[in-house]
Amino acid sequence: MDAIEVNRRIPFSAMFNFRDVGGYPGHDGRTVRWGRLYRSDSLHRIDETDREAFAALGVRTVIDLRRPTEVARDGRVPEYDGLAYRHVHPEHRNWAEQMYDPETSLARFLADRYADLAETGAAGLGTAVGLIADAGNAPVVVHCVAGKDRTGIVCALTLSVLGVSDADIVTDYALSTEASARYSAWLAASMPGAEKLPAPFLASPAEAMTFFLDELRGRHGSVEGYLRHAGLTDQHFTALRAHLLD
Repeated sequence: MDAIEVNRRIPFSAMFNFRDVGGYPGHDGRTVRWGRLYRSDSLHRIDETDREAFAALGVRTVIDLRRPTEVARDGRVPEYDGLAYRHVHPEHRNWAEQMYDPETSLARFLADRYADLAETGAAGLGTAVGLIADAGNAPVVVHCVAGKDRTGIVCALTLSVLGVSDADIVTDYALSTEASARYSAWLAASMPGAEKLPAPFLASPAEAMTFFLDELRGRHGSVEGYLRHAGLTDQHFTALRAHLLD
């Protein structure tokens, strides 16, 4: 892993998947701007140790993609002056209803879950990308529970509109596997009696995102075509490229 991929991660004491999605090449030789869009696992664990470091990022808007039941269970990001909180729930089936068979492809299982999310949660995903498109909301951090699935889809859609290659989108997605390993280690140390999380909740195999993007284009023609289906317009795409590309 090269230095830029290591350095995009912003370390916190109890958040394990917080990173900047800047630095990737996009449209017309332009680069995704650093310090404008962050992705993370759940922010409810921010404590006094991390408050100052989080505040220093200057985040204006938090987009929380968790289910209402997850927000009620764990709580939300602590309040900061000037920080807007937006809860956007993309409707989707509970993964507990469709258990993963370890004898089958994990990448295929995840890609199928992402395809389901894209169809049933189109309105929510469109709302999230639309919020990111508004320069007045930036810097933005988008998060769910693990910061890899719902968050990964929102970031993949956004990066694709910015002209980032599928190879770089897949690379960004796959970084969450290392973050999940850090989370697992923390969970084992802080709650030794906790049940081990199933593989789909921890892994981010690159092939899953490749499947998802290829199949989304097969259904909708392009990522932009899908996002139009989700409620976005050319004005949103122009706005995204105007403030998120150097």
